Amino acid sequence: MRRLIILPVLILLFALPLPARAGPSASLEALLSALALDDLVAVMREEGMSHADELATEMFPGRGGARWAAEVRRIYDGGRMSRELRDSLSGSLAEADLEPLVAFFTSGDGARIVSLELSARRALLDEAVKSGSRERLEEMRADDDPRLDLIGRFIEANDLIEANVAGALNANYAFYTGLVDGRAFDFDLGEEQILADVWGQEQEIRDETRDWIFSYLAMAYAPLSDAALEAYVAISETREGAALNAALFKAFDTSFTRISRELGLAAAGFIAGQDL
Repeated sequence: MRRLIILPVLILLFALPLPARAGPSASLEALLSALALDDLVAVMREEGMSHADELATEMFPGRGGARWAAEVRRIYDGGRMSRELRDSLSGSLAEADLEPLVAFFTSGDGARIVSLELSARRALLDEAVKSGSRERLEEMRADDDPRLDLIGRFIEANDLIEANVAGALNANYAFYTGLVDGRAFDFDLGEEQILADVWGQEQEIRDETRDWIFSYLAMAYAPLSDAALEAYVAISETREGAALNAALFKAFDTSFTRISRELGLAAAGFIAGQDL
């Protein structure tokens, strides 16, 4: 699912003096530290590697083994993911006023929110916890729990469903193109068919995304007071909060599109019975 870098271009670049690149600003680094970006990347890496194991079982059972595990570790390189995210965020937020965001996420409530989000996401790596969170969501829906309205406002303020659905569709398209470019199939699969297959999954992805986000946030924010969650909604609705949200989605979309394409390319070799 990933197009290989053209080596001659890299050779030419190494032969030329490269301009100095400014690193992330002090304000951005303070914000990323408050958001525990590297910890989030570590959790998302574990999620991705687990998904890659499922892909192997579904697409080429019995043919992955140690070679597939090594490919997956290479593709989900945590250092590379963090660098990609930092580079993207540095560009997207270069003109943004980050101080209100730093102030919020370093406050008592802000820091607790980040901690709760991370711990809940780690917990959801366990299938039993994931199942329990879905059951709890159904109970809250059956009881018309008012907390769901507040969580819904947070989701709407951050456009979480639409942005995640778009990211999933982009990743699926990238995975498909990686499979095709890696010659996973012994028949032609054109652009039109790829798009049709990807869009055919849209409603299922949307339903799954909605349930996952609501169950995740309901579990993560259960210990949080309504006042603290209201404050989180309020900061999300500011210009600075919207800028951060858009920048984060852009950064993660770029990184996971790359990862998805590389997974497709790697999987293609196993599907076709070729050595990598």
